[in-house]
Amino acid sequence: MNKLGLFFALLLLSITSLAQVSSNTAGSSGAGSGTAPAATDTIRYGGKIPVPEEKKRAIVIPKAAGPIVIDGRLDEEAWKTAAVFKNFYNIGPGYNAEPSKPTEAYLMYDEQNLYIGFKCWDEKDKIRATVAKRDNVFGEDNVRVWLDTFNDQRRAYILGFNPLGIQQDGIYTEGRGADFTPDVVMESKGVIEDWGWSVEVKVPFKSLRYTSGKGKLWGFDVARNIDRFNDELDDWMPDDRDNSGFLVKHGHITGLDDVKFDRTLEVAPSITLSETGERVSSLQVPTGRFVNHPGKKDIGVNLKYTVTPTVTLDAAINPDFAEIEADAPVVTANQRFPIFFTEKRPFFLEGKEIFDTPLNIFYSRDIIDPDLAIKLTGKVNKNTFGFLLASDNAPGNYNEDDRTQNDQCKERLRLGLSHDPCPLDEFLDKNAYFAVVRVKRDLGPDNNIGFFGTARIFPQDRNFVSGFDGKFKFNPATTMTFQVAGTQTRENFYDPSRDATQYRSGRGLGYFWSLDYTKDTHGWYAEIFGRSKDYRAESGFTQRTNTNQAFFAYRESTKSRPKARFIRWNFNQFARYTFDWTGRAQYGLIGASTNWTMQGNWQFEFEGGQQFEKDYEEDGFGPKRNPVTGLGGAFFGAPTRYARQPYMSWNINKTFNKHLSIYNFGFISYGAFDYDFGAGPRYPRVSPAYIAWYSRCGKFPTCNQVKDPVPGLDPGAGTQINYGGGFTYKPIDPLTTSLDYTEDRIRRHDTGLFAYKTNIFSWKTTYQFTRFTYVRVRWDYDTLSSRAAGQFLFGWNPSPGTAFYAGYNDTLHYNGFNPYTNDPTGAPLLEPGFHRDSRTFFVRASYLFRKSF
Repeated sequence: MNKLGLFFALLLLSITSLAQVSSNTAGSSGAGSGTAPAATDTIRYGGKIPVPEEKKRAIVIPKAAGPIVIDGRLDEEAWKTAAVFKNFYNIGPGYNAEPSKPTEAYLMYDEQNLYIGFKCWDEKDKIRATVAKRDNVFGEDNVRVWLDTFNDQRRAYILGFNPLGIQQDGIYTEGRGADFTPDVVMESKGVIEDWGWSVEVKVPFKSLRYTSGKGKLWGFDVARNIDRFNDELDDWMPDDRDNSGFLVKHGHITGLDDVKFDRTLEVAPSITLSETGERVSSLQVPTGRFVNHPGKKDIGVNLKYTVTPTVTLDAAINPDFAEIEADAPVVTANQRFPIFFTEKRPFFLEGKEIFDTPLNIFYSRDIIDPDLAIKLTGKVNKNTFGFLLASDNAPGNYNEDDRTQNDQCKERLRLGLSHDPCPLDEFLDKNAYFAVVRVKRDLGPDNNIGFFGTARIFPQDRNFVSGFDGKFKFNPATTMTFQVAGTQTRENFYDPSRDATQYRSGRGLGYFWSLDYTKDTHGWYAEIFGRSKDYRAESGFTQRTNTNQAFFAYRESTKSRPKARFIRWNFNQFARYTFDWTGRAQYGLIGASTNWTMQGNWQFEFEGGQQFEKDYEEDGFGPKRNPVTGLGGAFFGAPTRYARQPYMSWNINKTFNKHLSIYNFGFISYGAFDYDFGAGPRYPRVSPAYIAWYSRCGKFPTCNQVKDPVPGLDPGAGTQINYGGGFTYKPIDPLTTSLDYTEDRIRRHDTGLFAYKTNIFSWKTTYQFTRFTYVRVRWDYDTLSSRAAGQFLFGWNPSPGTAFYAGYNDTLHYNGFNPYTNDPTGAPLLEPGFHRDSRTFFVRASYLFRKSF
């Protein structure tokens, strides 16, 4: 428990470092001055307030009166005629309180570009800004705008900038939040001066998808984030916490009548040169040998064509989708269900929000290595649509070891030594084909209904999914969301009653419904969803089938008091019940949580409750016993397992200053199941049944395991402890280093042994030479797998689509087990010290060409 005590010590350290913040008055001034604006307007602050009349009207954006040089200083004469946005409100942690520092924003345009300017008054030596990597600036001082270019209150571009003009951009989708993976081609600069800081931005209209025409409205809002004042967010529009929406509370801009639309073709060719070595099995070297493969060259191209201002056609031919940065390591031991990873690849990010739904019918990471993909996305009037076709060669692209084994199988068939078909013949070098159709229609300002369809074929398997979804807002506080989908599948289904797979057709049903009620000081949320036994969405993400779930949560909150030590407090109560389609209970939960926002950029959350879990041997574990046929079940002993699982968890975050922030989390469950899967050679199964069998038979090579077979799974309750923490440290502006640590373990109650115990370390350091050029070193180590993975990367990325990378990846195991050889007892062979598993050196380059017609 020494490590756990260390993190509690960090918690106490955070509590003792609470700080108070001060405030200044806000006002307004012209764009040409660095003098703080005088408070000439009478502004109402505090609590729920009406939107001022001047902000209810659409703000007319004027045309620029002259050329603009993007240098961060709003000193051109043209800025004096720009539309001015001032008189901001502190909407977080305050509730329409007076902001700590004054802010003004400015907008104007010409035929090709939208120009945005910001002036943020502050004390120069207290401004938090670094030469950060793109999309990594919202943890310091920044400004941001939302452009709802269709004025449908459903999606908006979010464009953010730190005081040096470094960008963070993405798409905000109502009800789902912000996704910062898409990138917008634009130009921005920022400067820090004695009076504060300013930013200039030029956004080409051809980088946006938008409605155009005389008198058209765009939804618009602008905000400033002051990190050191408890992450203060100052917004141009007042907030209404009794309205559950976000974009619906924004203002409007108009006057963009003279925008000139050009059809734009973007071509981004890419080339990747790589040389890889890996450890492979070998008949000559039982422990395996390391093979250096010949250099490999991959050439591809991404294309984008703006058919209209609202419709975009994307295509990718043999795209290079190699991940520049791998997914962070996660705990995989004792997992019954798959783990969700977010999409990072550029081709799939255009219009990504169109394909997002509650049931995850489409999950683009199922398309692993496409050699061709085409996508059409956009919006025409009230109709939003997305169509996608892709050919994926990854499912049939087997590695060298698999191909060798398949060739050996065919040779045995040829010689008459075997009559069993070779399992890979059907799939080897075959492609999977995907088709996706998505259509939504707006029904009024806050309502919509949509259709979703997907298809996947590989090679004899067929999967089709179709369904409807919608969102309806009954009043400002109440929103309903639903989705229902049917699946038709032709593939191998596992039948636990026969312990065999059968190639057959199956139909399934999935559904989702939620009702959300949100007010400032209270709210509640209800949700039900489920998937039937034969539900399959091979183009989507499905964690579990044959399950239904009901969930309800209620919240009470205090009023925000931005100057008090405890700024805001929330208390939540919730319950969850899960059952299969025959009505059998699977899981239940009743619990409560509380979270506080406190002075000094300090946040704390605590949760506790009572759970239960009931597992059935045929529910994803294996066969269902049948005394009549003599079929044995997946479980040793009783066919079901039940455990009560009281739990508690906590999460703390503390930002000390612009150099250092820390976090700590923990989870303890008294009764969590060890499913008896084992966790590799370091932690074999520790159930009573397996230990007894191993002591009498398993450890003896001469034991007849036909007469004394390995026992079935014997799940049992134990105590699970999962905790960790980390820090981010910026000793100087260009340098950022972070360390993350997680420990997860389960100790069974019946045997007192660890089912598994893992420690995951992730260290990453980045030196940003300029806003576009950086070097990054990363190291991950997992004690359970004994795997250590390192990466060195040099990157130059001046704009989306144009980049150069040179990198080296190395994967080793330390005091691990040989994957190819066992010791004399049949146990995996321990290999002391470091042993390399694979390494790759790569150079990747791409360049974006843009041509307008």
